[in-house]
Amino acid sequence: MAELLTGKEVAAALNQRSKLILEELQANNITPKLAIVRVGEKENDLSYEKGILKRCDELGVLARQVVLPLEVKEEELLKAIEELNEDESVHGILLFRPLPKRMDEDRIVNAILPQKDVDGATDLSLAGVFSGKPMGFAPCTAQAAIEALDYYGYDLSGKNVAVVGRSMVVGKPLGMLLLGRHATVAMCHSRTQNLADITSQADIVVAAIGKPEILTASYFRKNQVVLDVGVSWSEKKGKLCGDVDFDEVSPLVKAITPVPRGIGAITTAVLMNHVVLSAKSTLK
Repeated sequence: MAELLTGKEVAAALNQRSKLILEELQANNITPKLAIVRVGEKENDLSYEKGILKRCDELGVLARQVVLPLEVKEEELLKAIEELNEDESVHGILLFRPLPKRMDEDRIVNAILPQKDVDGATDLSLAGVFSGKPMGFAPCTAQAAIEALDYYGYDLSGKNVAVVGRSMVVGKPLGMLLLGRHATVAMCHSRTQNLADITSQADIVVAAIGKPEILTASYFRKNQVVLDVGVSWSEKKGKLCGDVDFDEVSPLVKAITPVPRGIGAITTAVLMNHVVLSAKSTLK
């Protein structure tokens, strides 16, 4: 059976780093504050928000909830973001997406000041990731995957990594973060031919497709490390599952992240770390 790369320990280590920064901030009378902007009452958003609020409370990070009705006008949402941009007590802004289809999501996301974009969603933050320059923050889930590999001691230099998924939230930015660690990266997606040939030859496979258990044992071989970023509801099993068929794959590979209790557990810790780092950047 594969080694389980659970997220709890990684998150705890990351939280400890955040606490050290918090001590420095407290000595300078600064308390980090995260503003959560939510449109409507989607169940996934509410669940994620609950987890964030719990982590804020545990670390001593202030949280401000900006909840707008589903029928809110685009200009009203932009005004709310502008007010948060101007509020010097707010160090991070998290906008829950996707927004209603009638809205120009790109315009709204890029209204957030890059220095307060703790979710790595703005064009400037992503430009920093793709250029390797210290501008803004990386998307939290992509960074969480790197944090997991670091914590469990996997040196990326020279390793072959297959990233399955090309979203701007995980796949593409993660590919650039991996390249920044000198990995050789194969970016795969739904139209990749001979996908199993590519994934089975990689040292590390990151699954970020969002389709439950689409990657079965035929995509893997022995001694691989597998990071399963996807979280979906499996109608067949009646529970949350990852992109990887855990029951089939875990007896075969060297190490694997479970779903749940894997990368998702690290993502919120990354978000908290970004908030406290943003607050630290305000120190004179």
